[in-house]
Amino acid sequence: MKHKICILLIEDHPEYREVIELAVNKEPDMELQGQFGSAEAALHRLQNPSGQSIPNIILLDLNLPGMNGLEALPLLGKAVPSAKIIILTQSDKEADVLRAITLGAAGYLLKAASRRAIIDGIRNVMEGGASLDAGVARFILKTLQTHLPKTMSEPLLSKREMEILTLLAEGFVQKEIALKLNICSTTVVTHINHIYLKLNVTNAPAAINKAHLVGLFTH
Repeated sequence: MKHKICILLIEDHPEYREVIELAVNKEPDMELQGQFGSAEAALHRLQNPSGQSIPNIILLDLNLPGMNGLEALPLLGKAVPSAKIIILTQSDKEADVLRAITLGAAGYLLKAASRRAIIDGIRNVMEGGASLDAGVARFILKTLQTHLPKTMSEPLLSKREMEILTLLAEGFVQKEIALKLNICSTTVVTHINHIYLKLNVTNAPAAINKAHLVGLFTH
């Protein structure tokens, strides 16, 4: 028997949680594994699973109490690397779309979408596709992998992180970077880990390549 798609919902409005619960429960191949009103509660559960199944899909609102969705997105990705995260929000702002996808979201849907569109979006992402609301993100499909506006790319990394990433791109190793910047090696390692997390990559070559793609390097 085919395994069901396990879904975790992070949404602070109980009424909308009920809408999603009803939609998911009508699908024989899907299961709403859990629902949380805050990112902090969801992260606590994911970091302390207590034998529960790992979700395949995380539906994440952006406007949450406490930690917002954009802040939570990379932390959720780190907590459950195998899960695919779909933003489900009211915001159709270009900046939110770009930031969310850059941080690793597999999809971006509006709450105004029909329940069928949301269900289809979940299946599309599970099959390896992207799920972007046509009304807000059609232009993203053509440009996201090769271009990010400078105003959006600058906040991704701090000045120190950019210094370290630039030195990595120039071929310096961690000990050399520490000497060059007059900081300890453990601090360099910490900064590099933050760079990987923010760029959603796992190694230096991937970080350098991603930095070029999203426009962090100006030349």
